[in-house]
Amino acid sequence: MMIREFAWQCPRGVAIVGLSLLALYSALRILWPSVGEPAGTVMALFGLIAVLVWGKELRASAALWLLLAVVAVQVLSWVLGYFHHPDWVSSNPEVDRLAKLFIFIGIAWWLGGSTRWTLALWGVGVIGYVIAAFVHGGGVQEWLAGLNGQRVGFGIRNKQHGSMLFGVCLLGLIVFSRRVFMHSGQGRLSLMFGWVVLALISLTGVLIGQTRAVWLALCVAAVVGVAIWLMWLAKYHRARYVLRSVVIVACVLVVVGMGAMYAFKDTLSQRIARESPVIEKVLEGDLQNIPYSSVGIRINTWVAAGEWIAERPLVGWGGEGRGLVIDHTDWLPDDIKERFGHLHNFFLEVWVAYGLLGLGVIATLAFWIGRGTWLAWRAGVIPNDMALFGAAFFVYWMIVNQFESYNSFWTGVYVHNLIVGGLVTHIWRWQLESGQRVLAWPTRRST
Repeated sequence: MMIREFAWQCPRGVAIVGLSLLALYSALRILWPSVGEPAGTVMALFGLIAVLVWGKELRASAALWLLLAVVAVQVLSWVLGYFHHPDWVSSNPEVDRLAKLFIFIGIAWWLGGSTRWTLALWGVGVIGYVIAAFVHGGGVQEWLAGLNGQRVGFGIRNKQHGSMLFGVCLLGLIVFSRRVFMHSGQGRLSLMFGWVVLALISLTGVLIGQTRAVWLALCVAAVVGVAIWLMWLAKYHRARYVLRSVVIVACVLVVVGMGAMYAFKDTLSQRIARESPVIEKVLEGDLQNIPYSSVGIRINTWVAAGEWIAERPLVGWGGEGRGLVIDHTDWLPDDIKERFGHLHNFFLEVWVAYGLLGLGVIATLAFWIGRGTWLAWRAGVIPNDMALFGAAFFVYWMIVNQFESYNSFWTGVYVHNLIVGGLVTHIWRWQLESGQRVLAWPTRRST
């Protein structure tokens, strides 16, 4: 089946409108929210309608069924909560809390299975955010303060969110760097210069953002990404080529790592050493006496969440669950209740709110995307570097969402949907070309 450049079985004019809205969402959601946010809303709704109207072969996609499932789980949790604790439930099921994670359906549709459009979309998003980091907040003065050791957030919600966004940018720029430096067309030097500027800004943003979870996530994602890359090299290239590649990568990582440590050694040591009392208590198993530091607050609220989960593990407490844990756990200090309204852990928040049913839907979505990406890559539909980025991003995203519930806020929703939408559009393309399904396991043919 031939795949059209803009979208499947969709009138060209409609596809151009959808792509235009998508471009506005990617470029301006952070830079100019008053334009980017409504453009994203219209794009998502228009895209879902387009899938239902023109996506004949895609209507049965697991993505749409999981969207229905996540809506049903939220309604069920709300209804049961209405009868069990009516004073603690909202006036409506608030199905958008998890449904907004499925905006990627519209994005995947408008991308039409195109690798070129996917990379362009991601690139526009990176450029839009980098510009926003200099426009919002304290501008250039904030960057100078960060270089002098002050923790900064670039005017993006709070300091963790700004750092997280730069982490995603840096990860993507590194994985797709080969496309830049191997580019043989016109404008190669300009492209390389732009990549260097964006990479240096992103690395600096990660460092001066001083978010330890982002540092940890990037390190682990880098290790996983390099390991996957080396296994791929070992399979298709000679040992000498692999060894040379390892030496080059190792040298680059050492130089960058030593440079970063030298430039920010005092900041890094202070941020890491500040939580040593908490780490000692955790290692001793003394969870009742953990001090309320940055990490300590998280652990204490996680312990409180565990108590609430134990009472309603299957269906949870409804959409207000994370707030109930903070507000109605007696032993949490009053100042913590006043300062925080969430658990700094997306997966615990889903479990508290919607129980194992909600967590199961999210886990199924992750499995479907992961397996679909693997199958599409094996079939040659997803390029090697895009598949590698998908794997590295999954590791990064899993880790950072353990320490801050990014997927519960617009920043995480934005990142999640742009990345997942780019992967899913290739999964759908593979499904249409092969006639197979992600969750349909292949059977051995008889000979």
